Amino acid sequence: MTTSPEAHDPAIDADPFDLHDVAWTAVSPRLATARLLVLGIWAVVLLGPTVALAAVVGAAWLWAVPAVLAVLLLWAGLLVRRQVRALRYAERADDLLIRRGILLRSLVVVPYGRMQYVDVSSGPLARRFGIATVQLHTAAPGTDATIPGLPPAEAARLRDRLASRGEARLAGL
Repeated sequence: MTTSPEAHDPAIDADPFDLHDVAWTAVSPRLATARLLVLGIWAVVLLGPTVALAAVVGAAWLWAVPAVLAVLLLWAGLLVRRQVRALRYAERADDLLIRRGILLRSLVVVPYGRMQYVDVSSGPLARRFGIATVQLHTAAPGTDATIPGLPPAEAARLRDRLASRGEARLAGL
């Protein structure tokens, strides 16, 4: 059975990640700086010994190891800022949306009624950069509902708002 162009369903061409009616909120750009610092530490840890080994042994082929590591670390460094810019979240009336990824994109939708509890965490490096992570816990263990890179005040506000919305939705069940 063939369909005419007039009968074409626009939902077929719809992008599942492009929600026009949603006001997305970006995370703090300080998350990129923190991730770049961690990447820099890994660069020193990985490149230092491999360069020293190549210099001590003196074999020309051994210089390929630090060269490959340097290229991979540079590539990762270039991706960090784009990945952080792609990380966004949105609060809707009945659920929370979390969008991430450039090449491998994901969109997580967490209904408020499915939330069991909300965590806010901030390690020493995150505190140094003034950011925190909000993680939503649901009954489904595979749900990756984590929003890193939020200013602490926004993380606390989001935690309280999500917890109250979750309680209201659970009360209605």
